[in-house]
Amino acid sequence: MAQCTDNPGGPDGAARTDAARAARDWPALPVGVKNGIAARIDTRLIVGLGSAGAKVFALDLNDRAAGWQPLADFAGPAPSDPATAASGGALYVFGGAGNATPEARFPTVLDTVSRYDPKANAWQLLDTTTPVGLLGASAVTLADGRIAFFGGYNKALFDTYLADITAIDKTTDPEGWNAVVAAFMGMAPQDYHWNDRVLVYDTAANTWADLGADPALPNTGSAVVEATPGTFLIINGEIKPGLRTDTVKSATITADAVTWSKVAAIPAPDGRNVQEGLAGAYAGVSNGTVLVTGGANFQGARAKADAGTWYAHEGLAKHFASEIFALQDGQWVQVGNLPEGLAYGGSLSVDDGLLIVGGEDAAKAARADVFLVQWDGEKLVIVD
Repeated sequence: MAQCTDNPGGPDGAARTDAARAARDWPALPVGVKNGIAARIDTRLIVGLGSAGAKVFALDLNDRAAGWQPLADFAGPAPSDPATAASGGALYVFGGAGNATPEARFPTVLDTVSRYDPKANAWQLLDTTTPVGLLGASAVTLADGRIAFFGGYNKALFDTYLADITAIDKTTDPEGWNAVVAAFMGMAPQDYHWNDRVLVYDTAANTWADLGADPALPNTGSAVVEATPGTFLIINGEIKPGLRTDTVKSATITADAVTWSKVAAIPAPDGRNVQEGLAGAYAGVSNGTVLVTGGANFQGARAKADAGTWYAHEGLAKHFASEIFALQDGQWVQVGNLPEGLAYGGSLSVDDGLLIVGGEDAAKAARADVFLVQWDGEKLVIVD
């Protein structure tokens, strides 16, 4: 199996010279971006927010040599981990987490909706709010231009937790601080009341609709990819903070309904006995094949949860996965590895394959790397 695995940069993804960056097929971002947004509008890729603050950048696929160009800064509180999707030539950003005002002492789950107009290079805060918390939710664009959502943190519960933990000085009252964390992290998955509804936002009418509930536990931080027109795979994600799932769901969305089915689970990586599940993974399509790669988990958390310990990731280090899986004949097959583990970046399907944009590495650094993963059924190629 041929594989090009040039390591695209150092720990912060910014170690290349300007000349080296210019020589790349896929230029690096101006800054590292994790927990941000990534979307495509026609021939432009748009990436930013998250660790980049209010900064947003665009890459013209017809002029990649020009690199990522700055767009207008996001207007309003810059969100981390919002849901985003493009529709009708505009980009929409929903929720996320951030300080609602400059005076806020701690972040909350935002319920705002903003639209970016590429022609005007301007952001607009829309006159609507999200019906539920959409922090960590996944958004997809439907054929009719509506935007559908899967997952999302419960706003009331998460806001209360952040307020409680901020009110305690960890240095002077470590026992009190640990007690609040343990109480929140020790709940069973269903007690978090994450969004289990498939909500749909009509961009033209500025209205919301509810297509019904996910029949299984809701997933947040999932990788979502359109496998065939109107059918989306919801790949892994969290079922509670610190605990992932290896489950893959298929949701086919029509005008007013969702049909659910299961797809084969992501298998254990080569050399391991357990697939802990992946949060913040990358997913897309290359030559008609769905790929998923990267993501983060806590090795050993599933065993602790199965034994009845719901604070399953306590004392465990976060693991960043590098395996690349392809969905072939209804089963996932590991076809290779990334040069290193990455998670929480942007996934973009381009004509040649799955484009991986930014993310976080094992050193917790926000990466500026951009590279392409291609699979033709026999050969894996990674091009930066």
